[in-house]
Amino acid sequence: MNLTLKVWRQKNPDDHGKIETYEAKDIPEEASFLEMLDIVNERIIEDGGEPIHFDHDCREGICGTCSLTINGIPHSKERGITACQVHMRKFSEGDTIWIEPFRAKAFPIVRDLVVDRTAFDRIIAAGGFISVRTGSAQDANSLPISKDDADASFDAAACIGCGACVASCKNASAMLFVGAKASHLNHLPQGQPEKDKRVLAMVRQMDAEGFGNCTNQYECEAVCPKSISADVIAKLNRDYALAVAREAVSS
Repeated sequence: MNLTLKVWRQKNPDDHGKIETYEAKDIPEEASFLEMLDIVNERIIEDGGEPIHFDHDCREGICGTCSLTINGIPHSKERGITACQVHMRKFSEGDTIWIEPFRAKAFPIVRDLVVDRTAFDRIIAAGGFISVRTGSAQDANSLPISKDDADASFDAAACIGCGACVASCKNASAMLFVGAKASHLNHLPQGQPEKDKRVLAMVRQMDAEGFGNCTNQYECEAVCPKSISADVIAKLNRDYALAVAREAVSS
């Protein structure tokens, strides 16, 4: 396959950046999108140029590191997969592909297609944990959990924190991410003692990081590679409202 790439290049966080054009020639149809970028980079290096910088790790759709916007859509138009799982057979001979980083104030660009997503880490550090003893397994029947709660928690736990939800939202909202991380723990007995504290801390940290507000247009749900439901946002809103009310009463 022969393709034309329009790639965002930016030397550092202070550089204005620009789109540059590259020819991707003789790309195997069975190659993944990141393998295609590897091939292009090898040719750039052979010509004495600076390779295109992009994030990646597992290349198996597990880690969420491959934060690329492909033709205007985070992780590409294919549903339920990350950028590393996109294969070149999904494109046609002669296509022009636009490749850009995730765009959000809270995700500053480090270089080219690499963005700093440590804002997510700080949100998790603010409250995405439990303090009960977890050092040894206990009998499965000692803490009864309804199937609905177990399923909801498991589905929310599938979030890999890639940031596609933020990149797709016109407000750069992180509500799907925060909702998933809070819902994962708030559905379980182990998460109940710190439920209010957790929700208040995570939402306030999210606001402090500069993420926008949710206006319920569901772009986040549409691009999520793990198909996290926007229902977690509704639960987060309810849990937060109750936590604020209890905080006001206790103070």
